[in-house]
Amino acid sequence: MTTDYSLICDALSKQGYIVLTDFIDADLTQQLYKHVTALPETVFNTAKVGRQQSVQQLETVRNDRTVWLSETHPIEQTYLDALDALKMQLNRHLFLGLHDFEAHFAHYPPGNFYRRHVDAFRGQSNRVVSSVFYLNPDWSEQDEGQLVLYDFTSDKPLQIVQPRFGNMVLFLSEQFPHEVLPAKRDRYSIAGWFRTDKVV
Repeated sequence: MTTDYSLICDALSKQGYIVLTDFIDADLTQQLYKHVTALPETVFNTAKVGRQQSVQQLETVRNDRTVWLSETHPIEQTYLDALDALKMQLNRHLFLGLHDFEAHFAHYPPGNFYRRHVDAFRGQSNRVVSSVFYLNPDWSEQDEGQLVLYDFTSDKPLQIVQPRFGNMVLFLSEQFPHEVLPAKRDRYSIAGWFRTDKVV
């Protein structure tokens, strides 16, 4: 399978987001799913909100659990390599000046959520492009747990993304408020951010 990077870059340039259905190889997607569901619950941390010194745990805003991907694990490294290749193409076509990519697994148990938020405040963050990759086999609309993208000027949903196995959404971090709706079953994903600085 050949990735059409020009299609991705064109969508980000014109509308600021794109939903992909086959960006990551199906075998790798299956390996990532088996890997994250085999991780002991003790390695996951309760997610927090805020920036730098203002970081805090607010379960009224979000109550998912996360664990950062590491270059030391072969399966995780393969995923990071795929996103690094995308980073190079984003820089080549859109001149974004991206230097690094960071990502974590996210586990939302049934009923958990992440209220409407933005990943980067305009001019105050090094996060430029956000990504969410879904690891949920046999997901149906009845399972809920959708990602909802909004425009800053409206409460009307701009795009509703089903967290189906292999779906990926990319969007400009500063431009799209979004939320994760509660699901009726365990929901797994990899959230990531392309940055203009190096992750320490």
